[in-house]
Amino acid sequence: MATPARTPRLRAWMLEGLTDRPGQHAQTGTAHEGRPWWRVMCLTGLDYFSTLGYQPGIAALAAGLLSPLATIVLVVLTLFGALPVYRRVAEESPHGEGSIAMLERLLSFWKGKLFVLTLLGFAATDFLITITLSAADATAHLVENPHLTSTLHGHEVPITLLMIALLGAVFLKGFSEAIGVAVVLVATYLGLNVVVVAVGLWQVATEPHVVADWTQALTAEHGNPFMMIAIALVVFPKLALGLSGFETGVAVMPHVHGDPDDTGARPAGRIRGTKKLLTTAAVIMSVFLICSSFVTTLLIPADEFKAGGEANGRALAYLAHEHLGSAFGTVYDVSTILILWFAGSSAMAGLLNLMPRYLPRYGMAPHWARALRPMVIVFTLVAFLVTWLFDADVDAQGGAYATGVLVLITSAAVAVTIAAKRAGERGWTIGFGIISAVFVYTTAVNVVERPDGVKIGACFIAGIMALSLLSRLARVFELRVTHVELDDMAQRFVRDTANRTIRFIANEPDRRDKAEYRDKVEQIREDNDIPPGDDVLFVEVTVLDPSEFESGLKVRGEVLHDRYRVLTLESSTVPNALAALLLHVRDETGQRPHIYFEWTEGNPMANFLRFFLFGQGEVAPVTREVIRAAEPDRARRPHVHAG
Repeated sequence: MATPARTPRLRAWMLEGLTDRPGQHAQTGTAHEGRPWWRVMCLTGLDYFSTLGYQPGIAALAAGLLSPLATIVLVVLTLFGALPVYRRVAEESPHGEGSIAMLERLLSFWKGKLFVLTLLGFAATDFLITITLSAADATAHLVENPHLTSTLHGHEVPITLLMIALLGAVFLKGFSEAIGVAVVLVATYLGLNVVVVAVGLWQVATEPHVVADWTQALTAEHGNPFMMIAIALVVFPKLALGLSGFETGVAVMPHVHGDPDDTGARPAGRIRGTKKLLTTAAVIMSVFLICSSFVTTLLIPADEFKAGGEANGRALAYLAHEHLGSAFGTVYDVSTILILWFAGSSAMAGLLNLMPRYLPRYGMAPHWARALRPMVIVFTLVAFLVTWLFDADVDAQGGAYATGVLVLITSAAVAVTIAAKRAGERGWTIGFGIISAVFVYTTAVNVVERPDGVKIGACFIAGIMALSLLSRLARVFELRVTHVELDDMAQRFVRDTANRTIRFIANEPDRRDKAEYRDKVEQIREDNDIPPGDDVLFVEVTVLDPSEFESGLKVRGEVLHDRYRVLTLESSTVPNALAALLLHVRDETGQRPHIYFEWTEGNPMANFLRFFLFGQGEVAPVTREVIRAAEPDRARRPHVHAG
């Protein structure tokens, strides 16, 4: 007897916070209560700062001896490119939707939806690879620890899967305390990195031959300084992982505490706090990137950075063990493992903020996708698949990660350029335009050098597109109206007919002259044997944006030719709008209204495709099906007639 009771409880727990209102997604616990900006910076810093675990090694592999110079170029692009762009994104999109919401407003209809789905594909690539790459690198630090290598070597994939599962379990439990955990982890990790970098710099300062050997090797390999700068400009796109924290930074904006007088439309305090978050994180990371690249390049033999080397994917950990001893190195490893493991939390938070905002609203995800816990399970399972496909290899996932990061930053740069142009800000338009060009170049170089990133991103995009279209097909007969609004005249029409049989005539407006309505009434009365004395109301639907899955229904009443009463509806589909009106009138009057149609001419499949894509088509049977799906009690359904 316990099993039947357990299932509803499990379902209620899984769907906790799920709202039946279209367009909203669930929120559980206190995750969305405001926190000081510096605490939220630690949440996004889990992703951003944790890249120190592998960024110096990637830079050394990509740029070799030029790694410090290429890193300086990256830092310049960070502080004078990405940072201004995302400070503007925070102003334009203060609710965590990021640049995707800005670009969504530029395009309408299906082309806008497809464009947003493409960007969501790259966002999914960025955030999911953040989860899998960070967990894989945490595993690498664990396995490469001298005390554990012999025991754990060869078990990288199971360990990484376990870390991802634990991260998913945190979100299933609830994420209200995650920011507090993030503060501890980030403070500890950055403090240990200060020690490692300081010792490295001291080592360089006390052994002058190290710098001399480096500069001599640079001159022998690349010639004059101008050639070095030119090569650094060419290779710096390979270091793009160092830009990974900006999209996450705006994704967690809803967590930032604002001012008491903040409004939903303009949360000035939240925007100001987010700008501080972005700037502080960028400055801290820039200092660490330059210093860590410098000391690791000068102090670690080049062969150690390669696959199989002790510094591969863990350059600073290598220095910690080499110069501070095994005990400190182990503490550093533990700190790195924890922050890399938990770095997936900021990415998971970004996914849970983005996907439920778009896909259910487009009708391209099941209703339960508005709840957090089912989405956590979905993302965790996808992360399992990615880890298995890449064999938990950090280097193999770097291309996909960099591609996702760069595409999102490039789209953000383009979005703010357009926003500045529309605002008439000529100086900012030129500045953001130059930044956009730099990021387009960086993205293009990265794609040419590492095409696997685009391939992986394309797989995510194709998956999202396919699942989205299948979901929309499966939900096509849902009642997709968020609310019904009748103006005063429309309400008067409904009240006047409430004490007798309510009859609507569905009409596709043409010339809207007197003859059109007269002929329509005569035809409908003849086809359906309506008594001559019975009143009828015309209903006409104007389709605004057929690509929208959910929309409100606005109903206006008017009298045409001093005789014919007409209700004009504005919605995204004709059948769903008519079904929503009939159900609303039934609920308001207590009567089951009648609606009369003509059969649509043409091929039924072609008419269905017209309905699916453009909101029109086989209106009569689809209206009846929407009503049937919305009202299970046959005795309470409005009457649908077709003749």
